[in-house]
Amino acid sequence: MDAPCSDSRVAALVAAYTGLTRDNLPALLALYGEQATFKDPFNEVRGRAAIERVFTHMFDTLTEPRFEVTTCTCEGDTAFLVWNFHFRRDGGGAMLVRGASHLTLQADGRVAMHRDYWDAAEELYAKLPLLGGLMRWLRRRLAAPQ
Repeated sequence: MDAPCSDSRVAALVAAYTGLTRDNLPALLALYGEQATFKDPFNEVRGRAAIERVFTHMFDTLTEPRFEVTTCTCEGDTAFLVWNFHFRRDGGGAMLVRGASHLTLQADGRVAMHRDYWDAAEELYAKLPLLGGLMRWLRRRLAAPQ
């Protein structure tokens, strides 16, 4: 990580994400409030059990998923993480998604709200064999002239 997180509550979350495996998923989930919300480009769920299903699905469908947090910014009960998500899919080559997470914390320090921001079109769809060509064509077509 470029700059360690100065807030111990968020530093614990960063450590849980960067060391995340299927076996230690319960330790990550313990850092979330019982009614925490989680939203990313594919999911919008409430509650620790629903968040667990999102991560279980990740482990079921991806090979070698790994988070790398590159930046952590905290102010009060709000944190912002910039990250790289490394994984493989269906025995294919390594893939990388770059994104960021906005977090708010409860009074007890657990996560109340987790919102991931990343561009599914650029980071995922454009890298898929069939959709990639179409996405690159659309991007060229819609881009401002150079």
